[in-house]
Amino acid sequence: MNAVVLLDPARLDRPDTEVRLEPFPFMIAHGQLPDDARGELERDFPRYTSAGFFPYDPTDCGPSINALVEHLTAADFAHAVGKRLGIDNLGQYPTLITLCRSLNKRHGTIHTDSRSKVATALLYLNAQWPDTSDGCLRFLHRIDNIDDVVVPELKPLFGEFAVFKRCDNSFHGHLPYEGERRVIQVAWLTSEEEKLRKTRRGKFSRAFKKLFGKLDTRLGAGRARDASHRD
Repeated sequence: MNAVVLLDPARLDRPDTEVRLEPFPFMIAHGQLPDDARGELERDFPRYTSAGFFPYDPTDCGPSINALVEHLTAADFAHAVGKRLGIDNLGQYPTLITLCRSLNKRHGTIHTDSRSKVATALLYLNAQWPDTSDGCLRFLHRIDNIDDVVVPELKPLFGEFAVFKRCDNSFHGHLPYEGERRVIQVAWLTSEEEKLRKTRRGKFSRAFKKLFGKLDTRLGAGRARDASHRD
């Protein structure tokens, strides 16, 4: 992987990158990963047996994913992201990395993210996506309408990158989807205490889902299109 630059802040300047400050600051950037890295990133992605987001553990991942996480949490990358969102010195905040290999229909309800987050980024790694809106990221005007989109939905395909500043109206979510949906999430948090708390909660969730994953899937099966939660 040494010959391939996995993540370069300069790629954020592609002409098709979209940055908006209203109704909340966000950026959507395409083509952020090199095609040459596809095979190794697919090979090295963790093979979770349960659905959902889990705290990053280097021992779960192969070398290319670990290298990508290192790039995602680097100060220069945080600075480049923060500059576009109007966040001063984003790199000063602790980062929490979570990874998801698959979802069930419980996931993706409309929310803003918790107040403990300064900003959140999502980097997708799916080689292909079915011809459906299910599971596609939507930035929204409202918490009660999944169809009131700010910009066209984003398919979670390889190299697609979305990041937003957490605000009281940073509504986002996706239609119910069950199946593989690979993504690395970076959250810049307000404190190390919050990072520790969220990491503990994430580890508990992973242990719970190993035991009760089928129950978790059944609970989400009847989720409404416009379902939401405040954070």
